[in-house]
Amino acid sequence: MRSLFFFLTLLPAMVVGQTLEECQQAAERNYPLIRQYGLIEKTTRLTVANIQKGWLPQVSASAQVTLQSDVTAFPDELQRLYQQVGITMDGLEKDQYRVGIDVQQMVYDGGSIGSQKEIARQQGELDGLQNEVAIYNVCRRVNEMYFALLLLEEQIKLNADLQQVLDGNEKRLAAMWAKGTAAESDWQNVKAERLNVVQQMTSLGSQRDAIVRMLSAFCGIEVKHLVKPGIRDISGNSLNNRPELKLFDAQLRLADSQWKALDAALMPRLGVFAQGYYGYPGYNLFEDMTRRRFSWNGMIGARLSWNIGALYTRKNDKERIQLQRETAEVNRDRFLFDNRMEQIQQYENIARYRRLMADDEEIISLRSSIRKAAESKLSHGIIDANDLVREINNENAARVQRSIHEIEMLKEMYDLKFTTNHE
Repeated sequence: MRSLFFFLTLLPAMVVGQTLEECQQAAERNYPLIRQYGLIEKTTRLTVANIQKGWLPQVSASAQVTLQSDVTAFPDELQRLYQQVGITMDGLEKDQYRVGIDVQQMVYDGGSIGSQKEIARQQGELDGLQNEVAIYNVCRRVNEMYFALLLLEEQIKLNADLQQVLDGNEKRLAAMWAKGTAAESDWQNVKAERLNVVQQMTSLGSQRDAIVRMLSAFCGIEVKHLVKPGIRDISGNSLNNRPELKLFDAQLRLADSQWKALDAALMPRLGVFAQGYYGYPGYNLFEDMTRRRFSWNGMIGARLSWNIGALYTRKNDKERIQLQRETAEVNRDRFLFDNRMEQIQQYENIARYRRLMADDEEIISLRSSIRKAAESKLSHGIIDANDLVREINNENAARVQRSIHEIEMLKEMYDLKFTTNHE
């Protein structure tokens, strides 16, 4: 028996509820965009790997057959001269054939491949931060549902307390009516009010169940019980760690990488190459003029190229990148301005709720005393049930206001935490 009593004593402490942080973390893990991180990382890695392959030898194979209207040949006088000494120089055939391979190897690209890789990495980081911003905003939606559910739970508790008070007075009036010291209408009035409060409990319960299902689906966990978060220290700390600021910085770094790529586009390229083919005619044209034969032919060399076509669009490209940079800076300034205004509003709301809560306890104490006095007056026939019900509702309204002020203040505190992303 003692063991059973000890277990029942510890049972409330064993009921573990979900904290706000646990719900936020679960929602982030459950949100579909969380899978985007792996996709972005893989895409960036593949893009960089493909760009890096620009340093590999570029091999191309080709085959061609041509029929020319004219070909290289010796003048007729020279052919007759050769014929006199027994040498035939008919010239090349008009149908020609070639199957070959061309290999080119980049030696110096002016930094073009490196700049493209850096742009790909910066773009991958930017995409990841955009994803992070979208997932971070999930916390605000969790806050809305979490504190709405806390407020409903507080109202349900107060509703149960109100039913208990009304039930006690209903029983008291029933006994008084049986003794003939109270009117039946007084007992019916209090009973009707209690039933009205029971209906309110049904409505509150339905609202709570709906939000529980929404929060559970959003977080991907079964939410059964919430833990009311504690009061946060908000001593004027406005340090801002929002992921949007990292996103703006990434946009500026991407613009810097694109700017450097413009310089790399103007640099000369140096490469080596090797060409080989089997066909007719070969490189030895004199030999192939005397007889038709297929031969192997090869060539190696180095090539320096300098394409100045990038100069045509360089000015416009620079202006476009500068506009991108200025747009990112304007967006960052606008975000910081709006964020600061939001912080000011939240600080003011928290201070207002604290001022309201400073009087809530005294108001509840006074309303409770008035209600108890009304119960005594009703017992002595000084007032009727309408006056008692009014005082009971006034006390309950004061308790509801205190709960609203407390939950709203906590919500503002944790919304401020979201606004600054500061622990």
